[in-house]
Amino acid sequence: MNRALKWKLIAGFVLAFVAGGITGAVLGGVHARHVFFEFHHPELIGVKMMEQFRSELHLTPEQVAKISPIIDNTAAELQKVRRDTGDRVRQIWMEAHQQIAANLTDEQRQKLLRMKERHHQWRHRHGLPEFSPEMSPTLTAVAFHDMIVLPPTA
Repeated sequence: MNRALKWKLIAGFVLAFVAGGITGAVLGGVHARHVFFEFHHPELIGVKMMEQFRSELHLTPEQVAKISPIIDNTAAELQKVRRDTGDRVRQIWMEAHQQIAANLTDEQRQKLLRMKERHHQWRHRHGLPEFSPEMSPTLTAVAFHDMIVLPPTA
């Protein structure tokens, strides 16, 4: 085997390896986006549950009619748990930011507010709601990025 052929083979293997890596990265990114951003629609959980049961268990129309109220109730309960958990998480973050802000300088507090604004913009860019549509009335009047209550400056 001559030298030119060896280098061509090596270059071909390296090229195939790099192409495989790029393909894996692209497909992994597409899959991650699907799983983390597009697939996550909690308001459709009842529909997804019913479709999974219907297709995997081959339910008859009578069975679907009997199971539908159960799935509807389950989906409603899960939505309530999700909403309550989200409210609690927001409350915990709000309290943490208030406590943190109390220990910061004015400049650091402004940076903290900018950090929260960047987070808000990131969620908006990715199509994620800042709050769930069924958010509790106690928090609906307050936007998340305005929840930091800055202590009075001396």
